Amino acid sequence: MKYACFAIALLSGASAFTVPSTPASSAAKQHCPSRLSPLFMGRAAAVRAATKGKTDAKKAKTNAYYGKKIIMAVKQGGSPDPVANLQLGMLIKAAKANSVPVDNINRAIKRATEKDAADFTESTFEAYGVGGASLIINVLSDNANRCTADVRSAVNKNGGKMAESGSVMFMYDLKGKVEIPQVVDEEELMMAAIDHDVDDMELIEGDEEGTSIVYTDSKETGAMFEAIKAMGLEEGSKMSLSHVTKAPVECTEEDFEKNMAIIDALEELDDVDSVEHNMC
Repeated sequence: MKYACFAIALLSGASAFTVPSTPASSAAKQHCPSRLSPLFMGRAAAVRAATKGKTDAKKAKTNAYYGKKIIMAVKQGGSPDPVANLQLGMLIKAAKANSVPVDNINRAIKRATEKDAADFTESTFEAYGVGGASLIINVLSDNANRCTADVRSAVNKNGGKMAESGSVMFMYDLKGKVEIPQVVDEEELMMAAIDHDVDDMELIEGDEEGTSIVYTDSKETGAMFEAIKAMGLEEGSKMSLSHVTKAPVECTEEDFEKNMAIIDALEELDDVDSVEHNMC
């Protein structure tokens, strides 16, 4: 198993929990230097402060995102029954794990059965920030043209640049991510992971003080969450998929703020689910 702590700031919303076909490679991971200047030592605190101030907005975005994903699953699977529709069943499980109210879930299922329910599609945009930063922008929209125009405008107007498909993505690994609202004992977590057949695990400090994040192979996300449940840590914990950088960069304070302006503009868009980056 691999247990490494690396300080990277991930300002992402709750990504969809699906079962991807491509396992993430952790062999090529690169970590930020262990000795950072005072400027960069304060970066984690800045990220925590920014993240904490967006809690309500992120919750609303998470609820809306899973509502759209559930509508997709019902329409694609042809059934509002989570037992018959396995994709829907998994999404309901993920939505509950991300604290989406049951009433919201039921409304989305009902909405999906109506004739005028929108058709949503997922897509990913790649972009460059400033100072060597890169961005992965995850969207879920019922209007591809509007979504593309909005994303491009948010990036370009704030000093970023859209990137060609694949030019940024290769620098990231797709990982399973479980966020836990408390500090976790690494040895206890390791034993729980072993009991649930999780082979790849990485425990780091969370974005907010007193929280933890566990990364795992994307295909082991569900098993890792079951391990967390077995430890009695299910309440408030969230699971998702996340792109984790293999090449973190240190930006100057000025460049960091410019990149955060791009991310903030993107996260204000209804169609944007999350924005992931490589700043540490």
